[in-house]
Amino acid sequence: MEQVNKGTWVEIHRILLQPEERSDRLPEDSKSVPYEMRARGFLLEEALLNDEVTIKTLSGRVISGRLIQIEPCYEHSYGPPVYELLNIGDEEKRMLETK
Repeated sequence: MEQVNKGTWVEIHRILLQPEERSDRLPEDSKSVPYEMRARGFLLEEALLNDEVTIKTLSGRVISGRLIQIEPCYEHSYGPPVYELLNIGDEEKRMLETK
């Protein structure tokens, strides 16, 4: 299986609530399935696909989940991630702090 390097843009998946933990006030089709999360960010340690990992999102959150996709692209046809653009926010903050 392919080793995924630290710092790679990835997508994770995590079940936040099992069906029995969800509110009784939800519609039947919603409360009968798990409440799931998918998030994208930079991998904080080397891993393999399907490993439990920790990522840092573009907003700076550090979260964990099961690694499900390496270098995910957006489905709206803008293509694969552009690494130069992913880091612009952090670079701009550093530039502003030095002024």
